[in-house]
Amino acid sequence: DGTIDCIVTDHAPHANYEKEVEFDAAPFGILGLETSFPLVYTTLVKPGILSLSDAIAKMTVKAAEVLNLPDNIGTLKTGAPADVAVFDLEKMWTIDRDAVQSKSQNTPFHGWEVQGKAEFTIVAGRVIRL
Repeated sequence: DGTIDCIVTDHAPHANYEKEVEFDAAPFGILGLETSFPLVYTTLVKPGILSLSDAIAKMTVKAAEVLNLPDNIGTLKTGAPADVAVFDLEKMWTIDRDAVQSKSQNTPFHGWEVQGKAEFTIVAGRVIRL
């Protein structure tokens, strides 16, 4: 209904030693890049709250618009950077802080069963298998 303009993460992973201090002294942030789409897909798309195309738009082109990024960011238009993530939408997996591909392990979603997993990315034309 237009309530949500965009979906972004404050992907701010920190090493465990940085987070193992008093709460008010710990740096802000959790890991987010690896889990954001599967969480959106599982909690918003699968139950029918958002369509897949709306979820993708809110995580790409709409996020770029809200953040006032150049209009070739967050899109697949001719001349735009070829930065793409390819997901297996059928893949079920459990978020495991000990198996994430991040320097951080801090996630409130440890143990959550989610659907949709990135298989590879293309960044600046370079294919990266995950």
